[in-house]
Amino acid sequence: MPSATFNQRRFRLAVVAYSLSLIGCSPANDRVLEETIEQSYKIEPTASISIKNVDGSIHVYGAPANEMTLQATKRAYTPNRLKQIAVNVSAQPGSVAIETNLPKKPRWAGSDRSGTVDYTIVLPDTARISGLELANGEVSVEGMRGQNVHARLETGRLVARNCFSNVDVAVARGTLTLAYEWWEPGKFSVHANIATGNAIAFLPSDAIFHLIAETVHGKIASDFAPEGERRAEPTTKIDIPINGGGEVGIKMDATQGNIKVIEQNP
Repeated sequence: MPSATFNQRRFRLAVVAYSLSLIGCSPANDRVLEETIEQSYKIEPTASISIKNVDGSIHVYGAPANEMTLQATKRAYTPNRLKQIAVNVSAQPGSVAIETNLPKKPRWAGSDRSGTVDYTIVLPDTARISGLELANGEVSVEGMRGQNVHARLETGRLVARNCFSNVDVAVARGTLTLAYEWWEPGKFSVHANIATGNAIAFLPSDAIFHLIAETVHGKIASDFAPEGERRAEPTTKIDIPINGGGEVGIKMDATQGNIKVIEQNP
């Protein structure tokens, strides 16, 4: 019969072997690698900006500045995949184009298909966002006062906050939010379109605008409905001036989904 010492040694070897087997069975691609790029560019206050990304996020902030700062964080599961992700920037004083190039995703199952880029961009708040495109992820644009803001998202969440510009935003599938924490007089228009999903707007009680909202398959509820209609059943179309209407137009459209307009600080 084996001695106690031999049994203990054999038990320890068995534990080590079992632990190594667990390490060997664990996926090699469960650790996310990342690389961050930070750059600054001198640009004109009214420069035209275009941004294209595939998977990840784009967050844009307007500020009283005369330059653009860019932070791009690339993420992937393998060093080779991370190296293949390219952030291409073409910057001139009057225009900037930012484009993400991801490696093609392999067709076979079990292969490394990872790769995302998260952008954080600070611009002069008077710059023009001529095109912002993202396939999957999250988009936010905040504090812009330039001529226009154009943003398109295929799948995910889009937020436009405190943008006193001509805003044109669209989401194919996901959620869309307009948010104004205060109101500034002026002349601009906002068009928000969502194909499949819900759209919501937060507007201060003293905002002056003309509201048009319509959904094909869904419902609309608004805190800005006339006093006698605020408790009425949700409708599918609204076309009303708020606080006199003014020179600001807000149009919200949905194909499959609901629209809600919330009065902040009523």
